[in-house]
Amino acid sequence: MAKIAYILLCHKDPEAIIQQAELLTAVGDYMSIHFDASARPEDYASIRQALDGNPNVCFAGKRIKCGWGEWSLVKATLHALTSAVEEFPRATHFYMLSGDCMAVKTAEYAHDFLDRHDCDFVESFDFFESDWIKTGMKEERLIYRHFFNERTHKTLFYGSVNLQKKLGLRREIPADIQVQIGSQWWCLRRRTVEAILEFLVQRKDVIRFFQSTWIPDETFFQTLVRHLVPESEIDSRTLTFLMFTDYGMPVNFHNDHYDLLLSQDFLFARKISPDAKELKLRLGRLYAAQGVSFQISNEGRSLYKFLAQRGRIGRRFATRFWEKESSLGRERELMILVCKKWHVAKRLIEQLRKSTNIPAIEYLFHEEGTPLPDLGGIQASLGKRTRHRRALMRMLFEYYDTDRLVICMDPSALDLMNDFNSDRSTTRTLQIECEFSDDYLIGHAHRVGLAGERTPKQTLERLLPTIRNDIIYEADRIRDSGYSNYTILRETDSAEENADRLMHFFSLPFEAARELAETPHLFAD
Repeated sequence: MAKIAYILLCHKDPEAIIQQAELLTAVGDYMSIHFDASARPEDYASIRQALDGNPNVCFAGKRIKCGWGEWSLVKATLHALTSAVEEFPRATHFYMLSGDCMAVKTAEYAHDFLDRHDCDFVESFDFFESDWIKTGMKEERLIYRHFFNERTHKTLFYGSVNLQKKLGLRREIPADIQVQIGSQWWCLRRRTVEAILEFLVQRKDVIRFFQSTWIPDETFFQTLVRHLVPESEIDSRTLTFLMFTDYGMPVNFHNDHYDLLLSQDFLFARKISPDAKELKLRLGRLYAAQGVSFQISNEGRSLYKFLAQRGRIGRRFATRFWEKESSLGRERELMILVCKKWHVAKRLIEQLRKSTNIPAIEYLFHEEGTPLPDLGGIQASLGKRTRHRRALMRMLFEYYDTDRLVICMDPSALDLMNDFNSDRSTTRTLQIECEFSDDYLIGHAHRVGLAGERTPKQTLERLLPTIRNDIIYEADRIRDSGYSNYTILRETDSAEENADRLMHFFSLPFEAARELAETPHLFAD
């Protein structure tokens, strides 16, 4: 059975470190601790005093001062890793942790998971080909030597890089090494760790190279594992659940995140808020428990993104400066059907096509597969359609040789509606107001990735009011926009009332409008 040696890098909160070590070793696992040499000596003394008697805990043979983004973090990891390999010969896996991590599964589950997956878990993507680095310097991390810390000596850091650029002092990456990048929170098998330590004894040139790279904890182990282990034995993912905000900062988990964390397909989570006392207590009890079953739904990241972006809708796609003065054409009429239940709008325009010769297009700004004519590539992707929306609509008017065109939109696309309603052409907006049952909202949550097949019922019950309020919020924003040609069609109104509105909206005879209003199963789910 798998036995895990946890490699813990930490620099503060000795009480939490002691508690974490005692919890993780109580079931037979191990821990090797590196406590930052720049931390308070009395904190380190208290940790040693509490844990020296624990045979499943060891300490790095040498303590060093660590700095973010520096080689010192890798060096500290190697010291702790070497001690763990020597002290714990029965350890089958070595799992990298920080003091902010906590287990979100039981030891029983973790051991069984590792027994079933004979591979190394480490994020490792090609450094140059992948888009893992979102902002900041990329190749400069490797091809120039970094002697200063960007956070503590910013002027010296960038001055040194610029000087090397000016003098042409870029260096070569070791010829047989293909640099990888990924999260530093890995879990490696014993034979992989031993292969890495043996490799480093022979390849001092690789150590020298990484010693002067920037943020090597995101590249060092990731690169060496790929270099030494067959691809078929690597799972390029981390077993530690972590999320980042729009500003690149780690998301902190709090007391009310307990159920969410347990339902993610990970063994640990980072970062647990220092104030989340109840969450820490519950997770601490969990690790030693037995017979616990977990419903893995894995919706955490999509759910966080949904909740974090509420209230920001309409700001993603600003009007491009070259499009501000463009127009669909003063004599043209664009009719927008706005409906959250896409199938309802699609049924209505299908009936419209049968009853009239007005061209109608479904959710062209929301569905990649919406049937569109070849317009020279501008229709090829949702991104292009949205960026060049006015040009796209002009081309569609011309393609269908019409002055009247109907399209469907989701209520979330307020920026698009605002743009078209500000055009010199005539824009009409028909908002279709539907009823939303709990079952429909649950299905919606599944369709958009906010919930999985195994999402706990309690999580869904807490989520439903948020989704319902979000739908109401979107509808209210459209009503409050004050569009001059605005009509609302309600599921709760009679066919007569809706026919009257459709007659005026589409400029149709009443009988044709009534036929639209009585479209079979129009509002059925």
